[in-house]
Amino acid sequence: MKNNIYIIAEIGINHNGDLKIAKKLIDIAKVAGCDVVKFQKRNPDVCVPEHQKSIMRDTPWGRMSYLDYKYKVEFGQKEYDEIDNYCKQNEIKWTASPWDLDSLNFLNQYSDLPFIKIPSALLTDLDLIKQTTKTGKKIIISTGMSTIEEVDAAVNIIKETKPDASFAVLHCNSTYPAPNDELNLNCIETLKNRYNCEVGYSGHEFGLTTTIASICLGATIIERHITIDRTMWGTDQMCSVEPQGLIKLVRGINELQAALGNGEKVVTETEKPIRKKLRK
Repeated sequence: MKNNIYIIAEIGINHNGDLKIAKKLIDIAKVAGCDVVKFQKRNPDVCVPEHQKSIMRDTPWGRMSYLDYKYKVEFGQKEYDEIDNYCKQNEIKWTASPWDLDSLNFLNQYSDLPFIKIPSALLTDLDLIKQTTKTGKKIIISTGMSTIEEVDAAVNIIKETKPDASFAVLHCNSTYPAPNDELNLNCIETLKNRYNCEVGYSGHEFGLTTTIASICLGATIIERHITIDRTMWGTDQMCSVEPQGLIKLVRGINELQAALGNGEKVVTETEKPIRKKLRK
């Protein structure tokens, strides 16, 4: 059974610069029933602050500068061409979040991307949002660690740039992992009423129940980070969903979507013979 909830499997940089790991994660997302896998694209020279570039860091590949580390886990043209072909062969969509204008221009060469997503960290980069809107692709913005005024500004720049732009807003808490008592899932309804657009939920909590529950509050897009193993190297691995968890998440979404129904009170087909037997 396929539901109408759009499920994004966020690979991000959990591939650790290894194309084989990226393909395994694509396979997992496909088997689980996700609609799309998402990566993150950066130009490290632009994204890494100058004062951090030369800081030395211990990594699984040895001791290196932070800038060298960021390049180590970054995919380029060759890798994304391979990802593009691999996803087409396996009939699953892919996309990425650009962290700078160079990366946006890089992603724009792939015409089949279903959307481009602005991460919470860049919600206040209005120029990036404006240029993304100009691509004509659907734009999704995450709203973690943001005030409602900052979300207003982001939505307004989309509407001003392209009044008929297709866009969606994701509620999000950017703590990794996010405490359950700070998820504030009721904000999904707040965003939906305020912007009159498609609204979803990007979850960073440990469990699955709260993510599934977001659908009851109106979320039609669900995004969760995925990993092969939470103990792998990387800052996002711990709050990511492992393969069995992802399968359970998609199954739970499907079951809830089927259970919600249309709200009309009727006698169901399976109830009719029971009704005939028990009612006088």
